[in-house]
Amino acid sequence: MLRLPPFTYLAPRTAAEAVDMLGRHGNDVMPVAGGTDLFPNMKRRQFEPRILVGLRGLKELQGIRGSGLEGMTIGAGCTLTEVADHPAVQQAYPALARAAGWVSTPQLRTMGTIGGNLCVDTRCTYYNQTYAWRRAIGFCMKKDGDICLVAPTSPRCWAVSSSDTAPVVIALGGTLRLVGPGGGRTIPAQALYNDDGIKYLAKDPREILCEIHLPPADGWRATYWKLRRRGSFDFPILGVAAALKQAPDGTVEDARIVLGAAYPTPVVVEQARMLVGQRLTPELIESVAQSASGPAKPLDNTDLTMWYRKRMARVYIARALRELAGLPVTPAA
Repeated sequence: MLRLPPFTYLAPRTAAEAVDMLGRHGNDVMPVAGGTDLFPNMKRRQFEPRILVGLRGLKELQGIRGSGLEGMTIGAGCTLTEVADHPAVQQAYPALARAAGWVSTPQLRTMGTIGGNLCVDTRCTYYNQTYAWRRAIGFCMKKDGDICLVAPTSPRCWAVSSSDTAPVVIALGGTLRLVGPGGGRTIPAQALYNDDGIKYLAKDPREILCEIHLPPADGWRATYWKLRRRGSFDFPILGVAAALKQAPDGTVEDARIVLGAAYPTPVVVEQARMLVGQRLTPELIESVAQSASGPAKPLDNTDLTMWYRKRMARVYIARALRELAGLPVTPAA
């Protein structure tokens, strides 16, 4: 049995107090909300904080407000179940409800938060193991080692982004409000991420993600498709978020495609521009899917083979676009 190491738990009453606590304890402290990713990582000694700052009691991180007409604000402390089951989210932003509802298991979704999922640690076959297993192979660059065991000659870590909700929030044009030592700031969702398996978040460690802002739906429709070995609870080994805005005659006015779990960061696919000014035909969808799968360059660091995951990037992009076009879609593999 893996056991948690000893730690001190601090319970701030406000976001500002939490930021102060994070600043006073340096590298020995981490924030915790649901803990569904943090606590298993602590048991495996991937994270080794001596102090945890609890965020679950902060009212600033709670609540879902707004609508598809005016835009919506989702507190980062809302559980994934709250997001998945919220009627307004289901109606205006069904792709986000789907992504939140596909994270892990029902039990963990009632504890895990959307903010935690947006900030969830990157994953790799050589990293997400027990301490004894990792020590037996000499550790890896992401924790305690010197080289990337997936790409030994690479100077960087290739652990992959494993958030289900991040690709969707980016595809929807969402923004994030952070609170830190310098006060609050709002950034595009894509700006939260670095292309680095170790330093994957582009924020100050003392900053707290407080809110997710979604713009008015305004004719946008989006979907999310997820590849995993077991549909009941596994992390994504590929995620495809697609969003379209169409004119009354069916012509695509704007389009976004974002890939998750294919790189250390969610990847915005520039080939989505090929859809603009066109009508969604099966031929166009296949052409765009083939081109858009190019940025997916999986390595042998997650479940299933990298060649299969590369091929499924094209398949899943096509399925997502066919769903948005109202065309028949083959069952997920």
